[in-house]
Amino acid sequence: MANTLQGKKIAILATDGFEQSELIKPRQALQDAGAQTQVVSPKDGKIKGWSMKQWGEEVPVDVALKSADPASFDALLLPGGVMNPDQLRMIPEAVSFVKHFFSAGKPVAAICHGPWMLVETDAVRGRTVTSWPSLKTDIKNAGGNWVDKEVVHDNQVVTSRKPDDIPAFNREMIALFGQAGGAHLKKTA
Repeated sequence: MANTLQGKKIAILATDGFEQSELIKPRQALQDAGAQTQVVSPKDGKIKGWSMKQWGEEVPVDVALKSADPASFDALLLPGGVMNPDQLRMIPEAVSFVKHFFSAGKPVAAICHGPWMLVETDAVRGRTVTSWPSLKTDIKNAGGNWVDKEVVHDNQVVTSRKPDDIPAFNREMIALFGQAGGAHLKKTA
């Protein structure tokens, strides 16, 4: 899959408590496919990961959410972890950032608890998605069709359930993101 995503710029929206494997492994797969990735966060400096049952490693923040322009990205990755999306969905700027990708028709990939942001932005209505099982009722109540599968691709969205699904998630995410236009290359007036 080398260079499949050459010239693509991918935002990874996260904050403290992201599930470490769900940010690190997909990010590496995106970079291995030629994409430029940038961690966007409401926090400055670094954010701390969660590794299964304990705190994990820190990841540098590339772009502060307050200065991030969603129009400059081709696609969005939403890693899970319980704390990460639960905090992000309470930040209006984060919700607005995610909404941009849907209103612009850009692809989004969300894993584990990451689909909480899709619920918050009203992006699951009418879609089939998967997630960590505890989000099933939230997704159904938001008008989505929840299924228990390792990966689901519905229109511009790819979702997966958990870290064990990362290989399938990465494969489908890269295929979807490869179809995205070069938003960051377009000049704006």
